[in-house]
Amino acid sequence: MILNSSSLSLQLNNSSASSSSSSCRLREQFSLNGMYQKGDVILGGLFEVHYFTVFPELSFTSEPQQLYCEGFTSFGFQQAQTMAFAVDEINRNPDLLPNIKLGYQLYDNCQKLGVSLRAAMSLASGREKEFLLDETCSGSPPVLGIVGDPGSTHSIAISSVLGLFRVPMVSHYATCSCLSDRSKYPSFFRTIPSDSFQVRAMIQILRRLGWTWVGLVFSDDDYGFHAARSFHSSLAESGGCVAYSQVLPKDNCPTELQRIVGEIKSSSARVVVVFSVEAYLLPLVDEVVVQNVKGLQWIASEAWTSSSVFHTPRLMPYLGGTLGIAIRRGEIPGLKDYLLSIRPDDQPANNPGNNMVRQFWEAVFGCRLEPPAGWVEAGGDVCTGQEDLRDVETNYGDVSELRPEYNTYKAVYALAHALHDLLQCVPGRGPFSGHRCASLQRLEPWQLVHYLERVNFTTGFGDRVSFDNKGDALAIYDIMNWVWLQDGSVHLENVGVIDESAPAGQELTLDEDRIFWNFESRKPPRSVCSESCPPGTRVARKKGEPVCCFNCISCAEGEVSNTTDSAKCSTCPEDFWSSPERDLCIPKRVEFLSYQDSLGISLMTASLLGALICAVVLGIFTRYRNTPVVKANNSELSFLLLLSLKLCFLCSLLFIGRPRLWTCQLRHAAFGISFVLCVSCILVKTMVVLAVFRTSKPGGNASLKWFGAGQQRGTVLVLTSFQAAICTAWLVSASPTPHKNTRYHNDKIVYECVVGSVAGFGALLGYIGLLAFLSFLLAFLARNLPDNFNEAKFITFSMLNFCAVWISFVPAYISSPGKYADAVEIFAILASSFGILVALFGPKCYIILLRPERNTKKALMGRATTKT
Repeated sequence: MILNSSSLSLQLNNSSASSSSSSCRLREQFSLNGMYQKGDVILGGLFEVHYFTVFPELSFTSEPQQLYCEGFTSFGFQQAQTMAFAVDEINRNPDLLPNIKLGYQLYDNCQKLGVSLRAAMSLASGREKEFLLDETCSGSPPVLGIVGDPGSTHSIAISSVLGLFRVPMVSHYATCSCLSDRSKYPSFFRTIPSDSFQVRAMIQILRRLGWTWVGLVFSDDDYGFHAARSFHSSLAESGGCVAYSQVLPKDNCPTELQRIVGEIKSSSARVVVVFSVEAYLLPLVDEVVVQNVKGLQWIASEAWTSSSVFHTPRLMPYLGGTLGIAIRRGEIPGLKDYLLSIRPDDQPANNPGNNMVRQFWEAVFGCRLEPPAGWVEAGGDVCTGQEDLRDVETNYGDVSELRPEYNTYKAVYALAHALHDLLQCVPGRGPFSGHRCASLQRLEPWQLVHYLERVNFTTGFGDRVSFDNKGDALAIYDIMNWVWLQDGSVHLENVGVIDESAPAGQELTLDEDRIFWNFESRKPPRSVCSESCPPGTRVARKKGEPVCCFNCISCAEGEVSNTTDSAKCSTCPEDFWSSPERDLCIPKRVEFLSYQDSLGISLMTASLLGALICAVVLGIFTRYRNTPVVKANNSELSFLLLLSLKLCFLCSLLFIGRPRLWTCQLRHAAFGISFVLCVSCILVKTMVVLAVFRTSKPGGNASLKWFGAGQQRGTVLVLTSFQAAICTAWLVSASPTPHKNTRYHNDKIVYECVVGSVAGFGALLGYIGLLAFLSFLLAFLARNLPDNFNEAKFITFSMLNFCAVWISFVPAYISSPGKYADAVEIFAILASSFGILVALFGPKCYIILLRPERNTKKALMGRATTKT
């Protein structure tokens, strides 16, 4: 297929409207540096062989002169020769494209878009000055596909045009992620990963080394802008920040370069990421040397990682230790011998576009093959064409680091395999409409694109070559480190690999021990705006600054640092509290009156001691139950009183230990009933004393019959039953329950029993208080009775003590928190119980044990007579 002449600057000359034939001729024959080899099928190629382009002045009054290029680079020429080698190797391979001879037409783009676009149009339209168009317009296009262009901006422009005609273009060095858009660039492929993969690779390195605060410098072209935009978004997603973002000026403006280096110098970021080709970056590096900016860690994109122009002793104090992303290195057997065997006479000078080898030869040996007038007279050397490339020191023959060259090699083979698969089509089983196959004689470019999309082969080096649905190759990078050797030279050390096809989380392999760090410490630098907040603190953003710049504020009590959101502190669960460091939640301390702490042990000992004393007194009274002192004033009530006191002492043990439902319910009920039983016995005793006293007076015998033993027992039972009824109603309506109280202390849980019903608890205490007050009142009235009835005085004293203790208990109980409330209640129980025990039974035990002579009826009666 021949492209429409109007789109490719062809002029159609018609002799008349009815003319049966017509011819086309080129408007202009561009002067382009190139290499050419004939073949049955021609592949095109675009390479950067010169650095600079010199444009003629445009006066628009005469035909302009042709532009020319300067600054020959063996780097681009080596890539062009690699394509020529690949074509030659394919032609010698009987299994790939048999009976088909490949040819090539390679052009130098001089790193200028205009030159590159002219070369691409020349490849697509052909170089014939004039050709005839017949009615069938049959034949193959001038080139089946193009290898290149290495520049992203060039590839965007060229592919935008060639994509309209589906001419396949396989770039070996254009990495802009924008070229993955199949709607804009449907026939663009590449054997180098796109910048989206490169940016992800850089982000993984930054994350691995802990660098979250970096500077960004990029070239003023599509490659730089798209890479920078992708880097900004990807770094933000990973939690990093860009300290500054600077565009390298195309015109190398000194003032702008000074400003950029000044900002790099003043920034706190110690890591600088650069997306640029060496042509734009070199002036900036020169300014870095002028301002003596050291102590930076440079991160190189694949465009300049392997560039030897920076590997000089002058630059190594500043660029030594650079880490860079490099495209996959490969090995091409036989390439070195091929590179060193070329001769300028291999490319005839009279063929158009065959001057690239001659320019290389003159640049390497510093001579002229066809010297202009005055050259020899001026002392210039004349080339013979027989010079030996092995005799000169040049990077041209170095095949130890074949990276873009290896991609060029793969691109040529991709086109060859696609063409081979196209020619292997079986008629009637083709992929096109009607199961047709494509033919070499009537080949359409889009048909080759179809096969190129499905290419899948393995190189001799073991790498698989295929394209995804965006035309991108499998992403795999080498991580290179610029090692500054003692002799001043530079060695590119492979310190890792990034393979996007590896399992998730295993894409990056980095040997940090092999990395050369260009710092006095020989360790990687720290490059963060703010150090990570320590555990127990949260991030407080600084207003108007990137998210990586922040202050650290301690979490409040009961909060710990949040592992998912560093700007917040997490509140600990209800039963947990923050550790002193605020880094984790720990179970709250549990507090209750325990059998293990000193207070619990003391109260338990006192309770058991009281119960033991009651048991001893009960034993004494049992032993001397027939003596006057025991028999006086109803010994049965004395035994019942001792039993109730013992229960009072023992019920205090229910207030010790971790509160449970049954202990909370039983403690107050047992306490209330035991004390009512005790106070009821005392009340009845007091009433009996008053009744006996009245019988000693004339006419008082009738009152004593109402206070016999049966009536006394019945009275105690009735009074105690009433308290039991109160407790039962309380437990049924609003039973006391265990409760975890966090009101007193935030960092501890106080286990306590809540009374449930304050009215029930008040009724219980009020009833005990009523009986105690009646006992005290009656005993006070009987305090002046004769000595043989002197027990009323002891009852008065015991009840006075009882009332004092329980009146003091109420405010003390209310104001005491947690376990101390239980301790106050136990203390009140023990104090009142000991008071009753000592006041009522102490004097009698004294007489029984120490003054037995007074334990007689005569002694008691004698004392009474003396009183009267």
